[in-house]
Amino acid sequence: MAKPLLDMSAARVFFDGIFTSPRVAHPEGVAVHRDGSIWCGTETGDLLRLAPDGGSVERMGGTDGFLLGIAFDSAGNCFACDLRHAAIFRWDAATGQMERFASSGIRVPNYPIVDEARGWLYVSDSIGEDHRSGIFRYHLETGEGGLWCREAMSFANGIAMAPDESGLYVVESDAACISHVPIHADGTAGPRKVVVDGVHNVPDGVAFAPDGSLFISCYEPSRIYRWRVDKGLEVLIEDPAATTLAHPTNIAFKGDKLYTANLGRWHVTEIDLAALREPNS
Repeated sequence: MAKPLLDMSAARVFFDGIFTSPRVAHPEGVAVHRDGSIWCGTETGDLLRLAPDGGSVERMGGTDGFLLGIAFDSAGNCFACDLRHAAIFRWDAATGQMERFASSGIRVPNYPIVDEARGWLYVSDSIGEDHRSGIFRYHLETGEGGLWCREAMSFANGIAMAPDESGLYVVESDAACISHVPIHADGTAGPRKVVVDGVHNVPDGVAFAPDGSLFISCYEPSRIYRWRVDKGLEVLIEDPAATTLAHPTNIAFKGDKLYTANLGRWHVTEIDLAALREPNS
């Protein structure tokens, strides 16, 4: 394996929630609110807000389930996938209430992507009918919808919208790859194509950086990759001890900072990408 582009000095525990109340119990999902706060979802069904400076935690809502991926719309409403209830919940920014939003047909809702331009919410289903993992789509206003991408995937997991909004990049955890699914002009799904492979061993989350490069988090080993069309796949950072970076699942950007949820522990990690130096620079 090539030497990582960042050493572990670029990573720190942004918020340690092992003894706080509420507790940051094995967070899976992470997202950045428009006010700069970092939100995460936990195995105890809590939707938590971490202050922008990492100085406090607040429970905003939740379920009695297990929250996986979360995503905001432009109004600050938060969509959260719940493993126990096999449903997507919506936290309403105006009322502060969290209610069931959609569940039709989906078995293991894993990660949501808000597409306000088209009026849809895309959600990965990790284990669907006959174990055929895929992508569902629900109307942002009504919550009505169903299976959108019908091609079988190998444990569809994290999703990212392409920077030009032309399609979705989907983690396939069991195939150690990233696939691209175009969104046609009529809203239908185009043919799936593998665009990144060799993401060893268990890729989980994915997000585009402001410069258009794709970052991929691995649950095992505790590693993050960067992929660029012209440069290929590079190891960004890895924690062999799985302590600061502890089985990262979802990832999110705030400027030159990358935040990771750590399913293996009780904290959210911050990685300073300003410390990134290109090889031979």
